[in-house]
This record gives sequence, C-alpha cells and structure tokens, in this order.
Amino acid sequence: MKIYIRSAACISPQPTFNFTGLLTQPVGYATNRLKVITPDYKSYIDAKLIRRMSRVIKLGVAAALQCLRDAGIDMPDAIITGTAYGCLEDTGIFLTRIVEQEEQMLSPTSFIQSTHNTIGAQIALSLQCHNYNNTFTQQGHSFESALLDALLLFKEQEICNALVGSADELTDISFDILNRFGLYRRSAGNSLQLLQTRQKGTIAGEGTAFFTLTTATDTKNMAELHAMETFYNMDSGSEVQEKIKAFLEQQNLRPEAIGLIISGYNGDTENDKIYEQLQQGIFSGVPVAGYKHLCGEYPTSISFALWLAAVMLKEGNVPPSLNINPAPALPVKQVLIYNHYQHRYHTLMLLKAC
Repeated sequence: MKIYIRSAACISPQPTFNFTGLLTQPVGYATNRLKVITPDYKSYIDAKLIRRMSRVIKLGVAAALQCLRDAGIDMPDAIITGTAYGCLEDTGIFLTRIVEQEEQMLSPTSFIQSTHNTIGAQIALSLQCHNYNNTFTQQGHSFESALLDALLLFKEQEICNALVGSADELTDISFDILNRFGLYRRSAGNSLQLLQTRQKGTIAGEGTAFFTLTTATDTKNMAELHAMETFYNMDSGSEVQEKIKAFLEQQNLRPEAIGLIISGYNGDTENDKIYEQLQQGIFSGVPVAGYKHLCGEYPTSISFALWLAAVMLKEGNVPPSLNINPAPALPVKQVLIYNHYQHRYHTLMLLKAC
C-alpha cells in the first residue's frame, strides 16, 4: 500500500505559510531564539474564539485548516497530532497562578487548555469532526509516533485519509529553563550562518506543520511517504550507520541513488558529530542539506524537514538556502531525511516523487 502526502502546511520562522516561493529569500535572525511568523488567523478562526486560544493552539488550528483546504478535504477520517511540550503558555500561566494565589481560587481554564491534546481537540471542534482523534507526546519522537499511528490505521484499512501534524512552542519560561542546560548558544549571530559556525549550543526554534495523507493516487499529491523507521539511544555513529544501511537495503536502495539527504545539523559541535561521520561514510558524495538554521532546534522540527522535502519533490526544485554540498541533480526524485534529537531519538524517512 502506497501512502501519499496530498497537501502540507507549515508555520515557521520562515515565510512558509501560503508561500509563493520555496525559501528563495530566507529570513535571517540575529538571536539564539527563533519565533514563528504569525499568520492572519481571521481567515481560519472565528474572531470571538481567537482571543480565547493560546498562541500554539491558534498556530495548530490555522495550519491544519489550511492543509485540509489545499487537499480539498472537508472532513478527515482521522486527526493525529504530535507535540513534545504541549501548550506551554497555558501551563506557565497555571503554574504561576498556583504560586501567586497560594493554591486558592484557581481558575481551571488555563489547566484545561494546557493539556497536550488541546490542539487536536480544537481542530476537531473547528471542523465538528467526531472521527478518530489522538495525540502523542513522545519527546523527540512525538511527530513520528503520530505518523506511525496513521500508517497503522491505513494498513488496517480503517481510514482513507488522515490529518497528521505537530506543534511545539517556546515561551520565555521554557527558553530560560532549557538554556540553563547549555542547549543554546550564549552569543547571537546570523541564524543563516548557523551550520558554518560550529560551537557549543544551537538556536532554539518552534513551529507547526500539518499533512494530509491518503492512499488515493492523484495528480495533486505532493510526494510518496515510502518508508519510515525510528530507533532509540544509539551508542555510536557506527551503530547509526549500520541502522541506515539496513534501512536502505530493505528498500533496495543504494546511498548514491538518493537525490538528496536532509540532515539534522544544528551547529552544535557535539550534536553534529554523527552527521559528519555519516557524510564521510555512507553518505560520501551524496548531496546533504541542513534545515535547522531556518527553523531552529525543537523536538518536532523533523515535521519542518518533511514539509520541505514534500514541497521540493512536488516542485522539482531545491533552494540554495539549504547549504547543500555537493549540488544535487535536478529534479530530485528521492529524499532521505535523517534526524536525531539529543542523541536519543533517531528517525529515518524516505520520500519519493509521485
């Protein structure tokens, strides 16, 4: 059974939402924290509801509804969401009020809206959808778990299409907490030069991306999601390389036959060691691109990479802003995404042109 990406919508620190060109003019930031470019919500959400929704909920609902519009689907058979952090803004508000009000007379609103499944629930409420709805919060494998759930539903012939996506935000509180662990750079530089200036730490990011998946063959399909695999807690780069070799052998694919590899480089010296070993080993001579200089690092950033791959396969073009080495042959027919999050959560995705 072939699974196709019918449509994709992405809200990120780049002009990716309702884009007119594939990152031909990427936005550079002189900061160690990238924020999404906020869209006009009035086209997607009732004005009375906008002020009641937190930022990440509005982002998720807008991306999901635009994705369905592009696919020409009014009611999805399933809504599946992945998020590592959930609704951090509401979580922070609720915890702050616990302290300020000494655990007395607390409004339950922020608590109710802070749960991870609020994003998927609000999408369903917007559509009046009573079909399958599930949310996964698996840290660096949250979005991948949502995708795997959809693939299993397709395999069991429970659904004909699915809306699958991710959303993660960064608040002032969460940024300060994560920054204490040394995850981010102390000095701000040009974000577009992130991968050329290796040092300790990366830049924080956030974003949302949604995809409609279908088994139906159609000229509107963007790409085929041919295969995916996740693995956890690899001890060394050589162990990762063996996993990738086995994955490609299962697909009867040689590394040199891959048109482009989208890799999870994030500029951090320790983080990028695995990618460098792969580029000198199994990926030697194969075009390799990065993407986190465009969206920043966050647990579900691979959804940005998947959006990027789907659009490139649909358009047959690769933007130079991806820092590709060497230059790929156009049009690209196959894209392999490999990303790891904090050396524990590893993911492979293979996409093919339709």
